[in-house]
Amino acid sequence: MPQYKQGSYGGESVSIANDHVRVDVHKRLTGWGWAEIFTADGRFMGVLEHFGELLLRDQEIPIRMESSTWERDVSDSGESLVFQVKALNVQQMLRGTSFDSWIQYPFDAALMEGEVKLTLLKDDPVLQLDFKLTSRYNLFARYVRGPWVKVGADSFGARKTDAIFPGIEWLEGEEWSSGTDWFKDPWALRAAPHPNKAAMPLMAVSCDGLAVGLSWNAGLKSTRWFNYRTHLQQPVFASPNFIDRRNNHLLGLMVPDAAGEHTENQIYAAEPLELHPQQTVAWSAELFVVPGSSLDAVTFWIRRNGGLPAPSAPRWPYEEALHRIADAYGNRYWTDGQGFGTPQHDKGYSLKQPRFAEAYLERYSGSESAAALRQAVEKCQTLAESAVSASAADPLERGLALLAHQRDDGSFPFDPDGRHYMKDDFVVARAFLEPMGLAGDTALDLCVLPAIELFLGWQATGDERLKQGALRAVDYCLPLTRPEGGDFWETPLHSPNLFAAGHAAIAYELAYQAAGEQIYRDKAIYWLRALLPFTHLWEPNDKPMLYNTKPCFCSSDWYFANWVRDHVQWEVLETFAESFRLGIDWAGIDPAIDWNVYHEGITNAALRWMLDHRDETWMPHNLQHTKGYYEQGLLDDCFADTHNAVTGLYGGMAIMPDVIAVNLLALLGHQP
Repeated sequence: MPQYKQGSYGGESVSIANDHVRVDVHKRLTGWGWAEIFTADGRFMGVLEHFGELLLRDQEIPIRMESSTWERDVSDSGESLVFQVKALNVQQMLRGTSFDSWIQYPFDAALMEGEVKLTLLKDDPVLQLDFKLTSRYNLFARYVRGPWVKVGADSFGARKTDAIFPGIEWLEGEEWSSGTDWFKDPWALRAAPHPNKAAMPLMAVSCDGLAVGLSWNAGLKSTRWFNYRTHLQQPVFASPNFIDRRNNHLLGLMVPDAAGEHTENQIYAAEPLELHPQQTVAWSAELFVVPGSSLDAVTFWIRRNGGLPAPSAPRWPYEEALHRIADAYGNRYWTDGQGFGTPQHDKGYSLKQPRFAEAYLERYSGSESAAALRQAVEKCQTLAESAVSASAADPLERGLALLAHQRDDGSFPFDPDGRHYMKDDFVVARAFLEPMGLAGDTALDLCVLPAIELFLGWQATGDERLKQGALRAVDYCLPLTRPEGGDFWETPLHSPNLFAAGHAAIAYELAYQAAGEQIYRDKAIYWLRALLPFTHLWEPNDKPMLYNTKPCFCSSDWYFANWVRDHVQWEVLETFAESFRLGIDWAGIDPAIDWNVYHEGITNAALRWMLDHRDETWMPHNLQHTKGYYEQGLLDDCFADTHNAVTGLYGGMAIMPDVIAVNLLALLGHQP
């Protein structure tokens, strides 16, 4: 007997199984049409609720696809069950019942038909789901649903260890997807987001040491008619399943998709999808069950797809890009008497030497760009020497000052009005709505950033107090599993955060180097892989965004920036620039993921972000006067602060490209 109690059962079942997964397909009272997913040892993980479902604009009862027969196919790759399906005819089902005399729908035939193929791969925990349905009539559909998986239904229910929808959500414990923890409405609702916002075509939920993932072919054109627009497979994610308001987790695919932000989250489309005779609707997906957490599901998906995708070709060859940046620093970004910078801000100039300059001048001394850069650097050094400023504290002084803030348990407390005050975003949001974090609280980034400085201080001074303080900080963070606390100056303190993941990876690798304990290396790898859910590992055909990254899955100041929609590249660039400076070879440390490819990908993405006023793809956000500087070309070769995943346009501040140059040098094998 099926374990799922919400599916009618006609008394017949058929199964396919391998060493990892068992799939039981059941016949309803009216035909074959749903399946249960188990591990090989019998743990019930979820249900594939139907073989497709159609809701018409003019009929309130949804119509499911069912089959009267099935065929088994065995090949070298695995075992398949194939079902020739037809849409259940509601009017025919009502004949002879008490409803026959007073309910009349204008359809008296199967409105859609097609094929559903379930293939369990031979040696993998993967069930391939291929649905292809064809309309027989002119129809207006509120939705057509394909794979619709309810994880935990009638087993572990709404419990979860964690859940990840890359680019959209990273949940733990009892947190709700589309919750208002990190957003406020209307941005909070993201159950059916614009497909471009998903960093990977994947959703995953884990519970009690096992993760269930649903992935799909992001490039598949699910349906299109004539010269109308194409619809992609629209992901639907709810954990817990607030869409059906049941104790499970929903991972689903449907059409129509969200054409823009104004049509997101329409599980029932306000503007129906037009279907025409012989128009097909297709889904291609994979359902899998793997040991571990949702992050393990992410890494499984990457390996399942042959590793990280090849980066797009760089906008310029790396050395040419370096020369462009050097030329910009030597000419456009240098102002005599002020330093390096741009006119965006009143205090937009600095006497700090560009990080890439020394290595660039040493290795490209004869380049056309070197002379102007060398002259600017020499002037900068002269100005810096003559400037009146307090001398920087030595590493021991800085380290001891940090230790004064450390608590007995090893953590560092949040001090939004004191040492963590950087700008007034946090204060303003607290005043007009609610705090984004509480004084005295702590988070991963608040602890690992001081740990990095303490480890480096210990390396410079040999003072064991600094090393022990750093180890206490990373030990405190050992139980943590989600990166939090980065961008604390403008985002909710505990929202999922890329910068925190990068800092934690570096801190734990330094801990491993200091103490030699494998647990630190394992945590370094874990936090490094925590970058992946923030990273776009696919891109739509019309908007390049491969290896763009989301900084966090939240808003700034509750209402002022949407970081599920917008990418930010500088934080991941800083992570790899600092790793390079410290001599950390992530590709050697974690060979299961090709981190050299990742590094190349994020850097090639950054080259796309570099400004050229002739492109007219960038606009400022809160500094409208800078548009004039942009139009004059004064900001050329800076890179944008943000990229909109829906529009494909850039905005925000223009960031100096120093960090891009450092990463280019790293990829070229040069040591800055």
